Amino acid sequence: NLTETIYFAILFVILIVLFFLGSWRATFIVFLSIPTSLIVSFIYLFLTDNSLNIITLSSISIAIGLVVDDAIVVLENIVRNMKKGSFPREAAIYGTNEVAMAVIATTLTIIAVFLPLTMLGDLTGEIFAPLGAVVTITIATSVIVSLTLTPMMASRILKISKTKKEAKSIGAKVAVFNEKIITAIDAFYEKTLKFAVNNRPLIIILAILIFGSSLFLVNRVGFEFMPASDNGRISAQVELIEGTRLDITTQLARKIEAIIKEKYPEIEIISTSAGSAESGSMLSIFQKSGSYIISFIMTLPPVEERTRDIFEISDLLRQDLAGFPEIVKYSVNPGSMTSSMSSSSFGMSVGGGSTIEVKIFGHDFNNTNIVAEQVSAALKKIEGTRDVTISRDKEKPELQVKLNRDKMSNLALSTVMVSSAIRNRINGLTATQYREEGEEYDIIINYDEKFRQSTVDLENMTIQNMRGQLIRLGDIASVEQYFSPPNIERENKERLVKVTAFLMQTDLSTVTAELNRQVSQMNIPPEIEIEYGGSAKDMQDSFRDLIILLVLSIVLVYIVMASQFESFREPFIIMFSLPFAFTGVFLALWISGTTLNVISFIGAIMLVGIVVKNGIILVDYTNLLRDRGVFLKSAVVQGGRLRLRPVLMTSLTMILAMIPLVLSKGEGSEIWRPMGISLMGGLTFSTLITLIVIPVIYTIFGAARMKRERKNNPSND
Repeated sequence: NLTETIYFAILFVILIVLFFLGSWRATFIVFLSIPTSLIVSFIYLFLTDNSLNIITLSSISIAIGLVVDDAIVVLENIVRNMKKGSFPREAAIYGTNEVAMAVIATTLTIIAVFLPLTMLGDLTGEIFAPLGAVVTITIATSVIVSLTLTPMMASRILKISKTKKEAKSIGAKVAVFNEKIITAIDAFYEKTLKFAVNNRPLIIILAILIFGSSLFLVNRVGFEFMPASDNGRISAQVELIEGTRLDITTQLARKIEAIIKEKYPEIEIISTSAGSAESGSMLSIFQKSGSYIISFIMTLPPVEERTRDIFEISDLLRQDLAGFPEIVKYSVNPGSMTSSMSSSSFGMSVGGGSTIEVKIFGHDFNNTNIVAEQVSAALKKIEGTRDVTISRDKEKPELQVKLNRDKMSNLALSTVMVSSAIRNRINGLTATQYREEGEEYDIIINYDEKFRQSTVDLENMTIQNMRGQLIRLGDIASVEQYFSPPNIERENKERLVKVTAFLMQTDLSTVTAELNRQVSQMNIPPEIEIEYGGSAKDMQDSFRDLIILLVLSIVLVYIVMASQFESFREPFIIMFSLPFAFTGVFLALWISGTTLNVISFIGAIMLVGIVVKNGIILVDYTNLLRDRGVFLKSAVVQGGRLRLRPVLMTSLTMILAMIPLVLSKGEGSEIWRPMGISLMGGLTFSTLITLIVIPVIYTIFGAARMKRERKNNPSND
């Protein structure tokens, strides 16, 4: 799917360039910058032992929309000079020199944003470090190509004058038609810009209102750690009454498995485990085990080969499990390996949706259990929560063997001998292995179940002492029944109990806000502390790092522009395009029903370097006209009209290159779609506003100079 996305992105780039420049030769020159720049990226991937995976292919898809920008700006200016009558060689030299500084500045601003992505840590860094590296290397190569290969090719193969036969060709007629459309757009923009420059207070008020109204969208857009992803895996865990015999558990597991096979033909592979998890397996590390527990891991075909996603199937499976009266507790986790792993960063990295985890710290079991039940009840009332579970099971009966050490000493028995004998007879002892056809099977010996049914059976158990005598357990110990929690969790040496829930058709911020409201109304003892973990903690940590990265990117971009323009004023003017980029991001997320997560947040950060390039192109050329003696208003209007085409071309290539990423339906597409939506929305909205607001602000900051010009030459006002 990502390969198709790259192909479509290249196709859209070619069509945009062909539409605006109307020349196959010019289109070929721009297209040539794509493979030339990408070759360097492939060399980097090879040297760093990186493969072509989802992350690197997505990076290439994003880079394609950016890599042609420099070539477009240079080539469009060369073509414009050739249309004015310059020879190809002179037009190539003069046209490149006119925009060279702007091209370098726009590239450096983009690098200033993408390069810090390589320094992120944790899961976010693992995802976006290759993205930052690939885009940085590709863009750095593209600026070299645009200032060397592009003008050289333009001077060699570009032709403006046509013979009569060429003028009558279908391509020429299409080019003429396109030129009429573009000329009409130029004229409309020029009139709009003149109106905006002459009505600056109105434009500024409208801009403030637009940005201010967008702030209300922040609360409308949900927040979560990572977008839910259909990775074709579902895990489920079922618990019966503790102590249920293994044969009964196995019988129920077969029943459930038969229902799954019958009702969900999408599921290709079912791995069922009834009873204890296999010793030494990954599952035995992350999930509890016992004869009363059933675990399922289901694998589905790629998402494009089925009509239902893992979330819909999981919801239906929950309804099926709820129909079994013998099931005490169950959890179904789409995308994650196990229920306990689904609340961790590792669980999120393999797919699935968000989880909320509430950690309740306290020493007293009764108090923490009561609070856990209250939090669990509150979570169950919140719409969109599924499989609300408490990590600490209810107290269960257990037998405690209290040894009489004096009697043991007299009878030549040690604690190790007694405990080993009890464990071997109850849990079993691996005596040897049976080999058949290359396979090995453990032979486990233990007491038959009928000899370990009661405390009396346990007391009648015999243990061989050092003298070879058989000593009855009841003669050296008392067996008593107690009730105690089956597991005691600790974090930082403090006891805790966790309440977790899987989220579906809702976002993390909504659930967290509602849970906070309900928890604030609870009567919680002062010695008990409540913290959030799972996706909520991951989101909080990641968003904190991303906010720092956002601020750092803005500062770096400003420094780059200030050094390029040798002024603090021009970069400040250009930075006014950023608020409207974020307006476009929230508007696009709200319209598409997408949350603000780590992926879409990264897309918003990328916009810091991308959207300012339009402002740089406008301001740099306006400065050039001002240096040539053109008055302020005339320079702003003329510069805007002459730079409209490259601004639209560079923006449209990036916007259209994101369309395949946004519309893709394959496995893993949910991860990158929010980034595409952020980039599309932010760049579209920012481009439209930048074309009006930046020239207006430029005239405001140049008001003093404009007044001097009016005094010197009123006729040019």
